[in-house]
Amino acid sequence: MKIHLIKNKATPKQIEEMLETLEDYIKVAVDIRKEILAGGGGLHADCEAVLLEKGSQQVDIWGADWIPSSQELRYEAMLNIQPRRKNPSMQILDPKIRKKVAEIIRSLLADD
Repeated sequence: MKIHLIKNKATPKQIEEMLETLEDYIKVAVDIRKEILAGGGGLHADCEAVLLEKGSQQVDIWGADWIPSSQELRYEAMLNIQPRRKNPSMQILDPKIRKKVAEIIRSLLADD
């Protein structure tokens, strides 16, 4: 299981390594304040743990999936269930947060 902390545009090798576990898509946890992400592994929680170890705050972290072949995002993750943040769903409900997550993921993982 290879999880990468991505602060700058991911290399093709990093994308390939993040795809090793699930093959078709990459689970990511995004720190919307620091504008970084951790991706790879089998659980969003694994990615979240990497961000927390690097000093991210729980309140800033959201989960999503990135599908490199189609350049699509899915905004569903167990770590998104946070009623205190007014998000009682696995989906990211706030359109501003969804937009920020998308911008960060696309800037770091999308093909140019």
